[in-house]
Amino acid sequence: MSKKKERAVDVAILGAGTAGTAGLAALAEIKKTKASFVLIDGGTLGTTCARVGCMPSKALIQVANDFHRRTHFSEFGISGADGLKVNLPKVLAHVRKLRDYYVGHVLKSTEGLGDCFIPGFAEFLGPDLLQVSTGEKIRAKSIVLATGSKPIVPPDWNEFKKHILTTDDLFEQKDIQGPVAVIGTGVIGLELGQALQRLGLDVTITGRSTKVGGLSDPTINTYAAKLIGEASSLHLGCEVHLSRAGDSVEVKLGPHIKKVRTLVVCIGRSPQLDGLHLEKAGVKVDDKGKVKFDPETMQIKGTRIFIAGDNNAEKPLLHEASDEGKIAGYNATRKTPTAFKRRVALAVTFCDPNIASVGKRFRDLEDGKFAVGEVSFEDQGRARLMAKNKGLLRVYGEFKTGKILGAEMMAPDGEHLSHLLALAIQKQMTAGELLELPFYHPTLEEGLRTALRGLNKLLDLGKGPLEISKAGKNSPARRKTAK
Repeated sequence: MSKKKERAVDVAILGAGTAGTAGLAALAEIKKTKASFVLIDGGTLGTTCARVGCMPSKALIQVANDFHRRTHFSEFGISGADGLKVNLPKVLAHVRKLRDYYVGHVLKSTEGLGDCFIPGFAEFLGPDLLQVSTGEKIRAKSIVLATGSKPIVPPDWNEFKKHILTTDDLFEQKDIQGPVAVIGTGVIGLELGQALQRLGLDVTITGRSTKVGGLSDPTINTYAAKLIGEASSLHLGCEVHLSRAGDSVEVKLGPHIKKVRTLVVCIGRSPQLDGLHLEKAGVKVDDKGKVKFDPETMQIKGTRIFIAGDNNAEKPLLHEASDEGKIAGYNATRKTPTAFKRRVALAVTFCDPNIASVGKRFRDLEDGKFAVGEVSFEDQGRARLMAKNKGLLRVYGEFKTGKILGAEMMAPDGEHLSHLLALAIQKQMTAGELLELPFYHPTLEEGLRTALRGLNKLLDLGKGPLEISKAGKNSPARRKTAK
């Protein structure tokens, strides 16, 4: 290799394509400095979120939920709902159109980079030296790994690959043949399973776990599993065994057997670190394909390598990947890395009702140090008006301080309730302090207020919401204990 084929830069970023949110966030941070850089990616550009994740899945879910809404029309006095039909190929074409729109916006992030963008795949030759498939070598003072993740499909299922779809190829389908078995009861499995079922396909959702949507609170999990199971075929805690059955696949779920045409496999994603030869950079990869790093600096100890996004297998969520990319990009251009305080944990499953967790999950709490405020949405005012009166919310508060620690829920518009709670937790508010803020009537947020009132009473801190007094406009409002 001639010297002309080796380039020296301050920072090399690996990954900006299908797995690109973290890489693009790192790029934006690096561009704020005078550091020289290259962005290396040989895959399809567009990010996981825009191309195969958040956006196309939510487009599919929106159509499915809109169509499902017809089941309430008769009680509203609207007739003719039985005449509505789904044209699945047209639905999937609509999803692709929206997907392409969002991908187009993402692609603008890599425009105008010139020779700072290298369309190839890289591997390590040493701690600071990369070999790119284009033939060029890159020597970098710092390296940001943002190569994303890939769907997990058991190797012994390869013989059924013509029946298998993952999120990487589901949205490319012109049509989907039922019956369908969705393997996996986590976030993606629940979202896609419910959406396909609401679009008229015969869907079975199953998995090894006894949990749904990543819930850890047993009360919420039991409620959610029951609600989902009432609307679709749900089998939890099952070992899945596949066998051929003509042009179909026979799926054995414990004592249950189902013949399907399509398998949607949603059993997780693994870090995409294959082929990087990280061992040549002195980085150890464990048997699960993960590397150890500092989540406050994104640095792999003992190196100038920073890892961000899904490939670190820490929090595979877009907003987390974006934050990690910013931290990695910032530290990659500094001699001494800075530790950043991370935002409050927030995760949402866009099934209906939404499943969400915010702050500390139930499994993270210490026995005897917290109280729980709970509300059911089955008789909540606004939820009943909307015919969305299904759901359960549990909010956790700390005995010693009264601070809100976290919450888990399956609730109508839980995506919005969880954001309110995330704000309160990050601001270290107590249940009483949050109750001092206004709650409009009639809203779903009044359900949150009910849970907070119960929590505040259990915490027994003697601090309740403000009472608006008849005192003069310059007098402070009086405080009283919530009853």
